[in-house]
Amino acid sequence: MKSRILDIEAKHEHDFRRTILVVDDEPVNLRIMGKILDGEYDIIYSESGEEALEEIKNHGEFLSLILLDLYMKGIHGYEVLEHLQKDEKMKNVPVIVLTSDKAAEVESLERGAVDFLSKPFDRPQVIKARIKRAIELSIDRHIIKNTGVDSLTGLLTKQFLFQYAGEYDRFHPNQGVDAIVVNFTKFHLINELYGRNYGDKILCAMADGLRKAARDCGGVASRVDADMFYLYIEHQEEYDDLVKDIKAPVEMIMKPSDVRIRIGIYQDIYRTATLYQRFDRAVVACNSQSKFVPVAPYTMYDNTMHEQELYEARLLENIDAAFKEYQFRLVFQPKYDITEDKPRLCSAEVLVRWQHPKFGNVRPDFFIPLFEENGLIKELDRYVWTEAARQIRRWKDMYNITIPVSVNVSRVDIFDPDLIDFLQGIVDANDLEPQDIHLEITETAYTDSSSQILNVARMLQEKGFKLEMDDFGKGYSSLNMLTSLPIDALKLDMAFINDIAEGNREMKMVEFIISIGKFLGVPVVAEGVENEEQYRLLKKAGCDIIQGYYFSKPVLASDFGLIIEKENL
Repeated sequence: MKSRILDIEAKHEHDFRRTILVVDDEPVNLRIMGKILDGEYDIIYSESGEEALEEIKNHGEFLSLILLDLYMKGIHGYEVLEHLQKDEKMKNVPVIVLTSDKAAEVESLERGAVDFLSKPFDRPQVIKARIKRAIELSIDRHIIKNTGVDSLTGLLTKQFLFQYAGEYDRFHPNQGVDAIVVNFTKFHLINELYGRNYGDKILCAMADGLRKAARDCGGVASRVDADMFYLYIEHQEEYDDLVKDIKAPVEMIMKPSDVRIRIGIYQDIYRTATLYQRFDRAVVACNSQSKFVPVAPYTMYDNTMHEQELYEARLLENIDAAFKEYQFRLVFQPKYDITEDKPRLCSAEVLVRWQHPKFGNVRPDFFIPLFEENGLIKELDRYVWTEAARQIRRWKDMYNITIPVSVNVSRVDIFDPDLIDFLQGIVDANDLEPQDIHLEITETAYTDSSSQILNVARMLQEKGFKLEMDDFGKGYSSLNMLTSLPIDALKLDMAFINDIAEGNREMKMVEFIISIGKFLGVPVVAEGVENEEQYRLLKKAGCDIIQGYYFSKPVLASDFGLIIEKENL
């Protein structure tokens, strides 16, 4: 019996009408099977193993099932199964073996068949039911594979890891478990510096290590997002071998000193937390490690972290009231121009303090990262900008003088499409000039997202706003890149100032940066100046503007007014 030829161009017509390849060297068997299945499926017939392989080659993408006789002239049915198992595209097509040899059933299943039908074909309804079920299971397995497995690494997706973990918990209620989060810090730099292909190679190496760790520790691994992975395993007493397993494949590609992998672990020996809580706490432990050089190979979630989480939650639970009640207070640190013989007040930097009604003074180095993590930094920044603009206006009305104020602009702000309109709005509302507000953008923000930052920065500069590159020297911008950046001032990273002394390396670095500012034609600002010696060295080196405790700590607006009055006497 000749095979039915399929129209390749009409593939979509077969998306819901399944196609079955029936292979048997007895024409009568082909006719019987065709009569049983006709009307419900499209059928291709083959009378030999050789013919079947040809049909598979030509039309394999259409096949939903293969009904395969074992004992045929020429190529044996086992050889067809072997061929299918070697073909990545065809190995998942279900095969039901047709045989009257009961002894062959087990071997057929071991060779990749999903089921078998005994000859003679005397129970049509059973045959159709088993064929339908085999196709359904294959489709389900295909869907699970495509939605449940990360295409790059082959690890489970987050959704399927949680499903697996939930089932594991249900059947092993007394087994202690560990939720582990693994992250490669600043991974975007790998892609930017070496290309996405190299980055993918690193991710696959991490996946190999996690897969081994999961296998050795009785669990599963998942790629959750970009460079973040989850590991769910039986509770371990020690983790040194697990850490080695995770890092080893990566260290075969990169220098060990360049492998910046952070690992956070939450142990739930007595099942006191939900599945989601376990991984949330492992994330907290992971994020608590330094993003640059982790001081330990892993970090365990502990009571201290738990208390901090509760503290953070309580801080944020009434955040709307905090803004409405003006719990955030602005303080201003004066900046002095030191290019002349006598330092001259020229501007100020605004900083924000939080006076919480229950917890008192909340440190900025605590609540600002907290706001960044919880998507509140934009609201805080806009609050600060608005209040700073109002204060500039008040000083102008009171003293007939304009004191420009520097405000921080985060990476999140720059990606906000209405940033320029908002800034222009607060300038107009207070009858100010754009140049009265100086915008501090960190060097790392410029270099981490250069194209977007540059476009927005140029538009801001065109509007008249002054741009200061903050924390200069902390990032990795090239000298060539600096010549094209829209900046109006370089602000030295405070770390350079702490240890300067006559002729030492730190001082030479400061002198070099000041020379860059001169070359670019922009002033250099030094912050964190605390004593006479630092002031003298910076003035001698040609620094333009200074701020720090040597002149004044950050003060409230009313106290800053006294500084203005003293300056104008």
